[in-house]
Order: sequence, then structure tokens, then C-alpha cells
Amino acid sequence: MKPHRINHINGGMNMSQILLAVFVATVSLGTPLQAVDLPPELPLWEKPPLDYAIRHDVKVLESDIAANLEWIGVAIEEPDYTIWGATPIQDEKGHTHLFVARWPEDNVDPAWRKSSEIAHYLADNPEGPFRFKKVILQGTGREGEWDAYAPHNPEVKKFGDRYALLYIANSNYHQPPHPFNQNIGMVVSKSLYGPWKKVGKTGLILNSSPDSKHWTHGMQVVNPTIISFEGKFLLYFKSRSKNYRGSVYAVAISDKLEGPYSLPDKPLTNKNVTIEDGSVFAWNGKICLLTTDNHGQVTGIRGGGALWVSSDGVSFNPNWTQLGYDRIPAYFKNYDPKKVRRIYGQDPKLERPKVLMIQDRPAYLYAPSGWAVHGGNRTACYVLRINLPDNASPLPNSKIY
Repeated sequence: MKPHRINHINGGMNMSQILLAVFVATVSLGTPLQAVDLPPELPLWEKPPLDYAIRHDVKVLESDIAANLEWIGVAIEEPDYTIWGATPIQDEKGHTHLFVARWPEDNVDPAWRKSSEIAHYLADNPEGPFRFKKVILQGTGREGEWDAYAPHNPEVKKFGDRYALLYIANSNYHQPPHPFNQNIGMVVSKSLYGPWKKVGKTGLILNSSPDSKHWTHGMQVVNPTIISFEGKFLLYFKSRSKNYRGSVYAVAISDKLEGPYSLPDKPLTNKNVTIEDGSVFAWNGKICLLTTDNHGQVTGIRGGGALWVSSDGVSFNPNWTQLGYDRIPAYFKNYDPKKVRRIYGQDPKLERPKVLMIQDRPAYLYAPSGWAVHGGNRTACYVLRINLPDNASPLPNSKIY
């Protein structure tokens, strides 16, 4: 574990920007934070230079995961599909399965909330090549049903002798971007090859509270990641609230996999920190939550990843928060700004991170990006190997300088 020096360029930073970046690098779950000005979000048609954000001098603490990531390459890339989140799991034979959100349109928004489907891919090992098997989940197409459109953001885990695949969907894609009518569903199967069956009557397991006083009321409940811990099922999700500035993460708890899940009285994150895209896993007796940090409010790296660590999965120790991963140029040695094609997003970043555990240790990171590093016309999901040393730990053992 060591302090991490990032060299990124944003057309030059003034001293106030550097001080702000150093300040926000210390922000953690549950830590009070005064409001800060977010970096401006550029319209998608205003494309910044492809060497954008390659140098700034901010020191943040690397996790053992971030310090030992090795770029492997493309996990899933299709000429006729836009690829987004991919969730990995291995079977008893050591084969690696990816369940992937994809859609045929070449745009990201609104296609992701209109046409997304979840497809099954298979490889003999975690690094691929991955072969398409079949589509396992699509929207019902019946207007008004909670999952009429766009199953998306898959999460797969095994509990006992069953596999559970969680996803989000929406009832009406004509709502504005990131509609508030998205909720979380679940399908289960005894085999990764299916058949997959919706739990209950409709598959819906978590939505916003009907209580007008609850902070989730009328808001989206999305981006699930789940774990079983001490006899409980902990379902982490993203939502919004009129009392919170941006998207926040929270945890719903149930005694049973299918629910019912109890919504918490408040989020895990404070009201001025925006994170999303969680991936939860247990490591060395700790619960780890790996999320995106799109605005750099947590790590100081806009578009990096934040690693949150907890002893009970409910209270996350702010002193244990670390850099979960950097942006693509930090790992892809052949990164060439002149060859990269920017399809979506303002930074060459990884999104929707998902971790493959092997022998109870983080082994691989899968994540899509809106930046096609090889210049392709579609997005892709990338895979990085996590080369952890024997003494690796989820806990930090150094200080931020």
C-alpha cells in the first residue's frame, strides 16, 4: 500500500482546484461534507480532446486492488451491440460466465432505458475469449408493468444451490434520462444456463417507499449489488432524494433472498457525495463496496473508483476508504489518445465495476467504458487481472500525505 500519484491533464489546474481535489480526497462515507462545486458536465455532443484529464498532481491512498491491477483487454465487444455492465461468476468446472447488458442501437441514451437486454456469455477462463450463449431477459413490452422496458445493470451471485440474478427495469422509457420509475427485480435458477424464473409474480423485489415522508419516495431504486452476511441478505442500491444533492447508496436488508427487503431510514452516503455502480464482496472478514466516483468527490480522481470497507456491511469506516481503481490510461500501456473513440462520457473511465472472486480473494475486475480504446464504433466491457500479493488486505496500512 502506498500513496498514489496520479498524472492527469485537464488543460492545467490552478492552485484552488488542486487544493479542492486534495480536500475531497479525504471525504468518506458518513463524513460530513460542505457543498462543493462539481466539475461542469459537458453536453455529449461537445467532445473534449481525447487526451483530456491526463495530468493533475493529487495524492490519494491506493487500495491493494488498485495498486495491483493489470490490463488484460476486451472481455466483450460486439459490432452490432452497445455493451454496458457485465457481472461475472464461475461455475464448478472453472468456466467463467458473464451476464451482460446490451442493446442494438449505437447510442447510449435513450437506448439503454428503452432496448437493453441481458445476455449470457461464456469463456473457459476469466480472461476469455467470451462466446455469446443466449439472451436471458428482456422487457415484457407491456406498458405500465414495472419491467416493461430495458432489463439492465445485472448482478449475479450464488446462494446455496441457487443462482440469483438482479437487474433494473422501467415501466416507461419516455421519461427524462435516469427516470424515477426504475426498480429492482430478481430471477433465480438452479443452473447458470437457466431456465431463469422471476421471484414472486413479477420479479420485483425492491422499489421506493409508498410513504411520502420516506427519503426514497417517488425516486428510483436501482443498480443493485447483494451479499449474504451473518444470516441476512444485504441489498445495496442507488437512489435519489429531494434532501440529497446527487445519487446516494443505501442498503436494504432481508432474512430471505426473495425478500421482503426493509428500506433504511437514511442512506449510507452523505448528502453531498455522488457515487453509484456498487459491487459488494466479502474479503478477509470485511465487507467491501466498490463504487464509481464520477465527480472525484471521494478519491480526488474524477472517473476513478472508491473502495469502501465495513465490519458489518451497514456502517462503513471512513478511515478505511481507499482508491478502488484509477482511469483507463493508468493501466492500458498502449493507450493512444489519437486512436481512442469517445462514444459516451467525459472521461476515459471505467464504469459499472464488478469483481470476480476466486478462492475468496478479488481476482478480476470487469467494467465497461464509453471510450473505445481501440477506436471501435461501439462500447466494450474490459477485464483487468487483480494480482494481489499474499499479504494483501482490504484495510489501508498507510496514510494520505
